[in-house]
Amino acid sequence: MTMRRINVVILVLLVVAFLIILQRNLLNLNDFLRHENPETAPGALLPFEPDFAAKHQADVVKTGVEIPVVITAAEERLGAVVAAMNSVYRNSKSNVVFNIVTLNDSVDHLRAWMSKADLKDIKHKIITFEPKVLEGKISNDPQKKDEVKPLTFARYYMATLLPNVEKAIYLDDDVIVQGDIRELFDTNLKAGHAAAFSDDCDSASSKGIVRGAGNQNNYIGFLDFKKEAIKKLGMRANTCSFNPGVIVANLTEWRTQNITSQLEQWMERNVKEDLYSKTLAESVTTPPLLIVFYKRHSSIDPLWHVRHLGATGAANRYSVQFLNAAKLLHWNGHYKPWGRLSSFSEVWDKWYIPDPLDKFHPIRRHSEDK
Repeated sequence: MTMRRINVVILVLLVVAFLIILQRNLLNLNDFLRHENPETAPGALLPFEPDFAAKHQADVVKTGVEIPVVITAAEERLGAVVAAMNSVYRNSKSNVVFNIVTLNDSVDHLRAWMSKADLKDIKHKIITFEPKVLEGKISNDPQKKDEVKPLTFARYYMATLLPNVEKAIYLDDDVIVQGDIRELFDTNLKAGHAAAFSDDCDSASSKGIVRGAGNQNNYIGFLDFKKEAIKKLGMRANTCSFNPGVIVANLTEWRTQNITSQLEQWMERNVKEDLYSKTLAESVTTPPLLIVFYKRHSSIDPLWHVRHLGATGAANRYSVQFLNAAKLLHWNGHYKPWGRLSSFSEVWDKWYIPDPLDKFHPIRRHSEDK
């Protein structure tokens, strides 16, 4: 082959390489533009996550169908998110991708934490949540400010935040996973059901009274059955409630049934008509879900959602053997595992990775170090 022909071949290869690079950049730009308008969407996928594509291709240990996990990351609870994700990743052989939903002002802190050596191999996407979608849907009462933090409602918008995903898992940040999350992902959802939850009558872990709140195991603990709007629904007040801290969602069915719109309608009605129970103690995100999914949800294996570890007296309710057998532990309640008064904090400590920016401190650790 003559030198002239060699030069032509090299030139052609360079042109092909340039076109491939150009096409990839245009695709990235298209993804960026699709999520650029926060006024009309609940969230936006941050473009150009560092090394995400490379990690996605290089991981040869985690195999199988991709398992999307949605988890929220509030600034004051980033340590919780890190511990939860680390426990999922280390206990699973599955191809897990975390969709971390956060607010704009927490992105840099979250990225710094996720870049640490112990976490850098965890596949993740950061999605910023737009609180404006909640305008007119939550109370403006300053006394309820702590109950209505925007990220607690992100689970309502999973189908929009993950537009191309058919099935996903939602996790609260105050959980530790001890089993392979593929088992939870494989939860069978009945035909027509958009979600599976843990019913509050399904195991000994939920036979408790939340102090100062009355019985939180049934619908009357969350909704005001004296209100006409609730009466008209024909729901039984003693129906077992469910806990939405762990959700297995069929997002295709979620979109088909317009679940998000239904939840928003009940949020708006509550603002106008005050439909929630006056003794309500825990998440204000639960009542709309109870209405929309009344007798229209599937069930999660009880060992995949052992609850109330953050409640008073939790240390007397569970044996060490039972906790070791549990696949997922949830510290719902007032006493979180990073706090001084929590039960079973040593279980949570195994998965916590210190904050590189030194902002988040488990309270007991911080006090001991001084």
